[in-house]
Amino acid sequence: MESEKKNKTEIKLSEKFEISDEFPIPVFEEWKAKVIEDLKGADYNRKLTTKTYEGIDLKPIYTKSDLENITDSDFPGFQNFKRGIKSSGYKSKSWEITQEYNYADALKLNEALKNDTQKGLKGIRIALDDATKLGVDADYADPLLVGNKGLSVSACRSLKRVFDGIDLNKFPVWIDAGFSTIPFLMVFDAFLREIYLDRKNFRGGITADPITYLAENGNLPLQLSKVYDQLTDTLNFVEKFYLDFKSISINSFVYVDAGASAIQELGFAAATGLDYLSQLTDRNLSAEKINNSIVFNFGIGSFFFMEIAKFRAVKIIWSKILNAFGVKESELNVTLHARTTKFNQTKLDPYVNMLRTTTEAFSAVIGGVDALQTNPFDESFNEPNQFSRRIARNTQIILGEESHLDNLIDAAGGSFYIENLTAQIAEKAWEIVKQIEAEGGMYQALKKGIPQQMVADTLTAKINDLSKRKTVLVGTNMYANTKEKQFELRRTDNKEFIKKRSEFLQKYRIEGDDDKHKKIIEHLEKAAHADPANSIEIASEAIRLGATVGELTNIFRQNVESEKLNNKLNFPRLSENFEQLREESIRIAQMRGYPPTVFLANMGSLKQHKARADFSRGFFETGGFEVVYPAGFDNEIDAANTAAESKTDVIVICSTDDTYPEIVPKFINKLNERNCKAKIVLAGYPKDQVEAHKKSGVDEFIYVGANALEILKSLIAGIGGNQ
Repeated sequence: MESEKKNKTEIKLSEKFEISDEFPIPVFEEWKAKVIEDLKGADYNRKLTTKTYEGIDLKPIYTKSDLENITDSDFPGFQNFKRGIKSSGYKSKSWEITQEYNYADALKLNEALKNDTQKGLKGIRIALDDATKLGVDADYADPLLVGNKGLSVSACRSLKRVFDGIDLNKFPVWIDAGFSTIPFLMVFDAFLREIYLDRKNFRGGITADPITYLAENGNLPLQLSKVYDQLTDTLNFVEKFYLDFKSISINSFVYVDAGASAIQELGFAAATGLDYLSQLTDRNLSAEKINNSIVFNFGIGSFFFMEIAKFRAVKIIWSKILNAFGVKESELNVTLHARTTKFNQTKLDPYVNMLRTTTEAFSAVIGGVDALQTNPFDESFNEPNQFSRRIARNTQIILGEESHLDNLIDAAGGSFYIENLTAQIAEKAWEIVKQIEAEGGMYQALKKGIPQQMVADTLTAKINDLSKRKTVLVGTNMYANTKEKQFELRRTDNKEFIKKRSEFLQKYRIEGDDDKHKKIIEHLEKAAHADPANSIEIASEAIRLGATVGELTNIFRQNVESEKLNNKLNFPRLSENFEQLREESIRIAQMRGYPPTVFLANMGSLKQHKARADFSRGFFETGGFEVVYPAGFDNEIDAANTAAESKTDVIVICSTDDTYPEIVPKFINKLNERNCKAKIVLAGYPKDQVEAHKKSGVDEFIYVGANALEILKSLIAGIGGNQ
């Protein structure tokens, strides 16, 4: 025992442990050779390379060699700032949790703000209705524009009701004024003076983005050159009275909502910013001053890693543009806001929108945005309420406080995949910028329809992939919730709201004595004839006295011409076609008492039919069909008799390619004997048998890659879907 103990104590570990000797690091070629072997002859590139809408081929694995030609800084806060403007990342200042409110009524908006500012909201975004953006008072505007998409404002009192009880020293406020900040800036400035808030303490912005407004709406109510003049006046006014205030937004999320790819959005955003820099520097503003007034509002798509790389690439491209305008490195910065997209939101199984919003928000945070807006899950079909706003807001709070993403400094930095992807996105987006510049800039490119066509082509590709279920929207074109109940819709009574607004404005205009009205007219006339340096200040005072947005608009937009595009952007949600199918199925059910139905003729053993039967059930449920799923049949006669007796609209034959040549003719002949009028569908697409099966009477074939949308649409139309 003693000798054994002695021997054990003499055993020693070697002084140096070389892990590479024990576990040699395989080189990429060895890994690839093993993968090719496992693929058993299948093409490596075709099987493992993913093609994206951005024209980037994603490899199955990335290595250090993929960074060889990337010469960017390795440190946050340096060079082109792809790793962030601040070297401390979110550790010194987390992103701003914002929410946008599009309530038409000021009191309803105030109620929401009082609730949300107590429960995690850090920044307020307010959408204005179309009438206010156009500078038309509610009682003179087209009723369709009043309350549409946002808050109706004509004077100071509306803003007082909105912000009653809200401490504007604590919360930044962001309001998109449309194509011009004037005259809404005058109303807001008057409001701040009315409540005695020091304008230098205000944070946020009243912003305009005329080029994107033109792309979105197809027209501008005045010439673009006049808009640039007004932007120049705005920047000079803001510099005099405000400290932390943005006047120009680049709302590139519009392109994402229209279906654009990541590089298209980035390219269009950069080209738009380039137009603004060019036009405003020509009006004797410095590039530094202009850049300090710009906030980028990007959309967030569904491709997690692509979006991370996009937000990092923004900083590369914008730094390059600012350098071209002579901006010093110490002055380089970009204010980057982001919002989750409406494009991927669905009406069907809408709670899944919460998951989509979470991944989109996650990617934006990892990409390093300054402020983030997460949209309510039901906004595509409902007026958001306290619950849906809370879920949207809490998504960000959880990412910060529970996932601790607010402690990060460029978490993606150093990733072979994301660094390579960032470089490729920046390069491809820069090509778009150059292409647009060659056309004369973003405005001229829009006049020629180039960006619109680029987005339309990408949208077509996305819709095609969704139709064929290459792209999956859970609950919509895959994994349909057959027990789903329709949401109770919340809607504002627009007629009643417009009536209330009109009555208020008519009383507002006549209240007060003659002296008050005389002073209003005097200030309006002074503003009309004052030099740009003083006109906004004088107009703001007119608002305080009782003037309205519409009255100011008449002063500042006399003798103007409009700008028009031949075609504007379209904004379909990706899921709309499948939603229409389901709506048609619901209509059929209401008309005849039961929905479109399908019978699965499952032939042979479970092993023979189950895979295709399960596929068929999922396929038809996305169209709102009720599926009859019996056990397997031993012979064609019993299967055909049971199928005919079911009186369903569609019958799907489910078995194997090997058994189909014998099964299909017998099965269909028996159905014909029973005078069955159902459409016959074959699960699968055996190429060498297709013509024979068509001759036997098969109407459609369903398989992976088939155009589910077109097939379902055709079958529903045959039932009575489009009557």
